[in-house]
Parts: sequence; C-alpha cells; structure tokens
Amino acid sequence: MQLDGSLSNLADAAAGPAKPRASWLELWWKVVDFNIGVVPLPIFVVLVGLIGYYSWIGKLSGEITMAIGLLSVGGFACGELGKRTPILNKVGAAAIFATFIPSALAFYNILPSEVVRVTTEFSKQSQFLYLFIACIIVGSIFAMDRQVLIKGFLKIFVPLAAGSVAAGIVGTLVGVALGKSAYETFFFIVVPIMAGGVGEGAIPLSIGYAEILHQPQGELFATVLPCVMLGSLTAILLSGALNTLGKRYPHLTGEGQLQPGVANDVAATEKRVDPSTIGPGVVAGALITACTFYLVGMLVYRLTGLPGPVAMLFLAVAIKLGRLVSPKLQAGAGVVYKFFQVAVTFPLLFAVGVSITPWDKLVAAFNFTHLAIIVSTVVTLMGTGFLVGRRIGMYPIESAIVNACHSGQGGTGDVAILTAANRMVLMPFAQIATRIGGAITVTVVLIVLAHIV
Repeated sequence: MQLDGSLSNLADAAAGPAKPRASWLELWWKVVDFNIGVVPLPIFVVLVGLIGYYSWIGKLSGEITMAIGLLSVGGFACGELGKRTPILNKVGAAAIFATFIPSALAFYNILPSEVVRVTTEFSKQSQFLYLFIACIIVGSIFAMDRQVLIKGFLKIFVPLAAGSVAAGIVGTLVGVALGKSAYETFFFIVVPIMAGGVGEGAIPLSIGYAEILHQPQGELFATVLPCVMLGSLTAILLSGALNTLGKRYPHLTGEGQLQPGVANDVAATEKRVDPSTIGPGVVAGALITACTFYLVGMLVYRLTGLPGPVAMLFLAVAIKLGRLVSPKLQAGAGVVYKFFQVAVTFPLLFAVGVSITPWDKLVAAFNFTHLAIIVSTVVTLMGTGFLVGRRIGMYPIESAIVNACHSGQGGTGDVAILTAANRMVLMPFAQIATRIGGAITVTVVLIVLAHIV
C-alpha cells in the first residue's frame, strides 16, 4: 500500500501542477471583453432590447443618450458585418455596409419607423457630421509636422488638377462611345461626380443649371444626385482596394504619409510631449478648440460665402504653421482625433445612410451606360493621381486616395473613403479635394455652360 501511494505521488509530480479551472467570473469577463465595434457584447444585447422595446411601444426618445446607443448599435453592427465578409472586406466593405445597408433597410421599411425618425431628427438637429469633421481636421493638422503642411498642401493641387482634367475628358469620351451626347455626359454625369458632394456640390450645381437652362431645380437635382452617390461608392471600393495593394507593395504607400522623408506624426523638429501628461482637461480643451474653429468657419461663411470647413481648415493650418498652439494642446487634439476616428465613424455612417442617402436614387442609376461612365471617370481621376503623385515625389497610393475624395459624397464621402482606405489622417487633404476642388469645378462649369447655352 505504501509503495502504491509513493508511485501515485511520483505520477502526480511528473504530470506537473494541475491547471486551475477558469472561474465563472473570468468566463464572464471574456464575454464582456468581446466587442461589436467598441460596444461590449452584453451592452450591445441590452441596447438592442431597449431600442426594440421603445420602438414597439412608439416611445423611442430622441434624447442624446438614446441616439448614441441607437447609432452605435446600427453603425457598429453594419461595420462588423462588412469587416467579416470575405473578399469584400478587402475593398472597404465596412464603410460601404455601414452607409448603404441602413439606406436600403430604411427604404424598404425594414427598420422600425421610430428608429428612422429618431436617427433622422437627431442627425439634422445636431449636425454632428460637422463636429466629427472639425475634430478630425483640427486633430490631424495639429498632429502633423509643419513640413508636411508646407510641402503637402502645395503639392496636392498638382495631381488633383491633372486628375480632374483627365477624368473629365475620359468620362465624356466613354459616354459618347456608348451613345450619349457629349453635352449630357459631361454636364449631367461627369461634372456632378467631381462637384464636391451633395450640399456643397449637387445642390448649388442644380440651382445654377436651373437658372441657366430655365428648368425645375428639383428635377435637375434628382438627375445629378445618383451620379454623386455612385461616384462616391466607386471611390470607396477603389480606395479599399488601394489599401490592400499597399499592404502587398509597401513601397507604394506611406500608410497615411503623403511623401517620403517627412513623417505625419510629430517629428523630431518639434517638441515631443509625454503621453502620460495628457490628462482629461487637455483633451477637453482640444475638443473645445476644434468646436471653436468650426464656429469661426461658420462666421467666415456668413460674412464671405467661403465654405465653413474650408475656412476652418485654413485657420487650423495658419495656427499650426505659426506655432501658436502649445505642444500639449496639439497632443490633446491628436487624442480627440483618434477618439472620433474609432468611436464615432461607424455611428456617423449609419446616420448618414438612414437620413440622407436615398436608396431608390442610387438603384435608379444602376444601368450599364451610367456605371461605365462613372467608373471610368473615377478610375481616371484616381489613376492620374497615382501616376502624377508618383512623378512629383508623393506616395502614389496616398495621392490617389486624396483624388478619390474629389469624387466623394462631400464630407460623408470623405469619411467613408478614408475609412475604407484606413487613412483618416488624410482628412485635411481630402477636404481640399472635396471643398476647394468641388467649388472650383462647380464655378468653372457654370461659367462655361452659361456661355454655350
């Protein structure tokens, strides 16, 4: 018996110490740490239940806490679906799904009417798209090295201008080859793609067309809107593909850096700040700074007509170049930028899809001729940006992605395109392509149309 006991002890010793079994609490923590986007799984389930219940009884509130929960559930669910869809996740499916699935669900009345109502009302009343753009622009500009601004802001106009001209020519020729007139192709399909989105592009363009052609503005707007949306969708897909291309051929991309030799992050030429010193107060101050810049931009718009985001962009650049903001506040702005990029992007895209993306208009433009013209225009715009950017010493993928934003759906298109490309840091340059490039396109085209009609 003694011998058997000794052998048993030796066997236990050889097997090593027994592994402790995970407690029920540790298993629960694993469930809590599984996220849908940034939302813990149990919280996601609770939110779905709450939203479903209040929608069922017709009492879904539009207060900010409910709106945050609603947009987070919708945006991150669609985003996760896109990220986990094979093949499509390589071409920006997360941003596409987060925008266009909600649009389709709202159009076909699959989303509860209460959800559509609250999402639309909150989006229009809060205008949090502009808060997002303000924080992304100010944060990314303040986090850049001054040399990026000095060199990049001047250089980016070269591939942008070359791409616009080439895209206008190629898109029009494709339309003529497919049986459309050059007039119809250029003014009603190609130009709307590069007009700068909906609010700053399609609307003023349709108003100008209505005055010159003496036609109803509503009908003209309905004609150009699908081209804007399909152009943006094409740019999102191609930008996602470029992101995949950059991973395969790293020498073609700076991963958000515009040109070799200059880092987008705070470089050695500027004073570095220990991240541990960036407390909540500094971050809050940076957030209020971004909001203030936006308000100043709105004032400039009221006084001069210059689009608010463009004025805000120039103000942020001037202050950065003049070293008028402390390194600590700049670092705080970088934290604000990263927070909005991670936590707000997909809820914002969901809101855009539900409230301002008409699914029927998008589907109406799905015919071979329109698609061929739109795709050829965007491909030429981005391809020219790629080639010209490389020729003048920029990273070709970054140059092409900035050009893609010229064919985007305004600020929302910029967000979707840069999300698909995983290069939100390019937002300041995207705004140049969208706002300034779009404004120049609309102005020049209206002048030309007025002289030929």
